Amino acid sequence: MSIDKETARRVAHLARIRVEEERLGALADEFNAILAFVEQLNEVDVEGIEPMTAVHPMRLKRRQDEVTDGGYPEKILANAPDAREGFFAVPKVVE
Repeated sequence: MSIDKETARRVAHLARIRVEEERLGALADEFNAILAFVEQLNEVDVEGIEPMTAVHPMRLKRRQDEVTDGGYPEKILANAPDAREGFFAVPKVVE
């Protein structure tokens, strides 16, 4: 896949980044370099390699997946600028 000036212009527009016309060629070249690097990564044989969470082996802590209220709503609401009846109070935004 190759990125041309028109595609670079469209990507810049979608990203809401203003790019001068004379810089579009350089931007397209940078995109092409990034895509070439990703293609190189796809060529690496990772068969039999376990996913890692860090460079040294470590086991992630596990817990039950259950919904809780946190157990300390008073502490949480203490930081709120306005709290009423156990809830955050916010200004009305729809009339």
